[in-house]
Amino acid sequence: MKNNETKYPIFVNFLLHLHPYMLNKQAVKFSRTFGLGGINALLFVILTVTGILMRFFYVPTPEGAYDSIVSFQNQSILGTLIRNIHHWSAMFMVVAAFLHLLRVFYSQSIFYERRKNWYYGLALFIVVLAFNFTGYLLPWDQLSFWAVTIMTNIVEYLPFVGDSFANMIRGGETVNENTLLNFYTFHTALLPLLFVIFAMLHIWMVRKARGVTVANNNENEMVNVYPALIQKEIIVALSLVVFIVLFALFFDAPLLEKANPLISPNPSKAPWYFMGIQELLIHLHPFVATVVIPLALTIFFIYIPKINIDKDKVGTWLYSAKGKSIIILSTVFSSIITILLIVIFEYLLHLNQLNMLLFISTGIIPLFMFLVPSFAFLLYLKMAKKADKLELIISVTTIIFTSYIIMSLIGIWFRGEGMHLIF
Repeated sequence: MKNNETKYPIFVNFLLHLHPYMLNKQAVKFSRTFGLGGINALLFVILTVTGILMRFFYVPTPEGAYDSIVSFQNQSILGTLIRNIHHWSAMFMVVAAFLHLLRVFYSQSIFYERRKNWYYGLALFIVVLAFNFTGYLLPWDQLSFWAVTIMTNIVEYLPFVGDSFANMIRGGETVNENTLLNFYTFHTALLPLLFVIFAMLHIWMVRKARGVTVANNNENEMVNVYPALIQKEIIVALSLVVFIVLFALFFDAPLLEKANPLISPNPSKAPWYFMGIQELLIHLHPFVATVVIPLALTIFFIYIPKINIDKDKVGTWLYSAKGKSIIILSTVFSSIITILLIVIFEYLLHLNQLNMLLFISTGIIPLFMFLVPSFAFLLYLKMAKKADKLELIISVTTIIFTSYIIMSLIGIWFRGEGMHLIF
């Protein structure tokens, strides 16, 4: 091993510690992972470096936060570029982490010895979202102030503990200087530490499982991790850096006027990655939207890896020959039913005006209007497509993800004043 280390540059030796020295040839194909795990790790490094540079100038107070950002952009060498890189890297990290989650799920890489790593991955995704959310407030402009106000107000809908939990996050009954300091501390201290811990556990579990999952198709040729894999990782890393720098040169990070608690923009929207939740609250009773659905989804995603599947299926993209068609059908179905219900609730059916308990009229009824067609669709897959248990779970997961994406897109682009639909 020492002989190998003397032949390679230092950064290659470091990467060799993250991988087995020999890998199945299937594992080094770009289409196996798309480099998403490494992309997330590199984005974290970029965010750390640019975040440290910004930290020297940032003042975490309502009086100084906005002005320090403006001063950093206008008076520091490459200040605007550094902030742009930091902002867009954070946005891309949410997307890359979500795509990584999808890649792991759809390649059946969450079963047996990799089950625990699925849970670490979910924890990492939550940390990434928390990272972005806490950083969202730090510019202290109208966009960030009211986005955080919306999200912390949503927390208040939680029964029994909602008000106390929201007040703990904010450090008071409204977003204020305590909120800014809390978010700054979480963003620059606690969350980076949590990310590093979970990332180390995540990488170690992959290393322990002898690298990424590959399909059991009798292709067992082994290759050296260097240069077969590491060269590709270096190319992806360099391409990502070039892309982010070019993107940051042409697109500035948003910065509106300084936050004013007395003037609320119309509409006030949550951060884009939480817009699906805000859209859900427009149509569903708060208890259903903030407790019933999140609890059901948590149980569902914890349950999935516990299914015993044929070990030959582990690592197989889309699980089976029917998998691709099931995913396409599920995506189309979920898109249609989600858009259709949103339009019905917006223009035709005003459930809050029914003469019954709001929990039933705006909670149970609209939820069943989504679940009943979904159940009928799953029944069709089982009867007509002969879908087995895991194929049905793949369908359910696709419906969930697609529905959330559609709701997010509608909330971002098709909600105007008063959060009414616009076209």
